[in-house]
Amino acid sequence: MKQLAVISGKGGTGKTSIVAVFAELASPAVLADCDVDASNLPLILNPVGEIQSEPYVGGYFVKHDKDICRGSGTCLSACRFDAIEFDSDARYPGFDYYACEGCGACVDVCPVGAISLIDRVAGTLYESKMRFGPIVYAELGIAEGTSGKLVSLVRDRAKQIAWKEGLDLIIIDGSPGIGCPVIASVTGADAVVIVTEPTVSGHHDLKRAGELVNHFGIPAAMIVNKWDLNPEMTLKIEDAANSVGIKVLGRVGYDRAFVDSMVAAKTVLEYTDGELVENLNRIWDNMREFMGL
Repeated sequence: MKQLAVISGKGGTGKTSIVAVFAELASPAVLADCDVDASNLPLILNPVGEIQSEPYVGGYFVKHDKDICRGSGTCLSACRFDAIEFDSDARYPGFDYYACEGCGACVDVCPVGAISLIDRVAGTLYESKMRFGPIVYAELGIAEGTSGKLVSLVRDRAKQIAWKEGLDLIIIDGSPGIGCPVIASVTGADAVVIVTEPTVSGHHDLKRAGELVNHFGIPAAMIVNKWDLNPEMTLKIEDAANSVGIKVLGRVGYDRAFVDSMVAAKTVLEYTDGELVENLNRIWDNMREFMGL
């Protein structure tokens, strides 16, 4: 079983559209949407049948027992996140759900044991089928900060499904950027594809993403999307990729079909034909050769 992660240095490069194309060409494969802050892959691939869901516990929150509390204020002085304040009558402490980090310091210092830790539901994990195979995705709750942990959970579930159903490939739609969820998306992958665009920021983001992937020693390849909007910058980006050992899989020209296909909840291959489709097939063949599929 091999894992292919597709990432980008920023949002809006066309990463998810490319993943959807790969999903169709690799069918059947397991899809793991690891962009847990904004999971868009299900919008294109439209899960069918039963959607299984389960809560994601991303940490802890405090439970306060007012019947026991004596209002000593020791919890207030122990909190380093300004998550505790006393209410209007200054008798009992109040706890800010969004500021609390669940560290448990208040639990340790409470002299009467009026505070305890409980599971903090920080999002939802989903599992379903789509027309090209199984899909796993998730939704991180508002203001929650444990996205990397949720990404790892999505990937673990995808691997379980792949083993169970005897599928040889997992395609990961990673988060944009180079932060914690991206690190969790690429760690342990067999190959990474970086989708970029021919802009100054695209050039810079390719370097950042390339440094991240090289740090983990993962074979990396690249696709320049909308290359024809700035051919000169495209050449500059491809030269930069070659200089650090990132394989150039190909270029994708600007085409309105990408937007229209998303509106129609289809992949580009399902929506149109012609030169664009032929080019995407060539890129996938290059990807297969690169990964040894």
